[in-house]
Amino acid sequence: MLNRASVALVVIDVQESLMPKIPAASVIVEEIIRLIRFARLLGLPILWTEQYPKGLGPTVPEIAGELTGLTPIEKLAFGCMADPQFVAALQETGRTNLLITGVETHICVLQTALGAVERGFEVWVAADAVGAREARQHDAALNRIVDSACQLVTAEMAMFEILEKAGTPEFKQCLPLLKR
Repeated sequence: MLNRASVALVVIDVQESLMPKIPAASVIVEEIIRLIRFARLLGLPILWTEQYPKGLGPTVPEIAGELTGLTPIEKLAFGCMADPQFVAALQETGRTNLLITGVETHICVLQTALGAVERGFEVWVAADAVGAREARQHDAALNRIVDSACQLVTAEMAMFEILEKAGTPEFKQCLPLLKR
């Protein structure tokens, strides 16, 4: 299960030129925002990337606005684990579990998940907080992610796992994110 003391949230490449091409982009953005707010309430580390922002543009404003005070890690490598700046930032957190969100499922999300597993990390991918331009690419990537010793969760499933129980001050703080 996801453990609060060992998990970091990874937000991958939710950029202006990509999101209009992603089916259900508004739902994906909404779930990523819920996870960011949750991570911030619990003090979980958040790593945020942008793939070649000169070409793909910045992170969509709705997400960037939630990440105030953090700086995106600009990368050219598709997989975050192939980017030295990302790896250094991840090592600084001391976390060994990753909860991954973002786009595209079959490219940067998949390569990040596979690279993290290769380096000994435990990986959870929030299936409702990742997307791709084509459903077949998205579905194939989710299958490969599961076949590669990663776990699929939903944003809400991840939040409840990390919280573990009701009645705590943290649970009460997060309740607005859990009610729909």
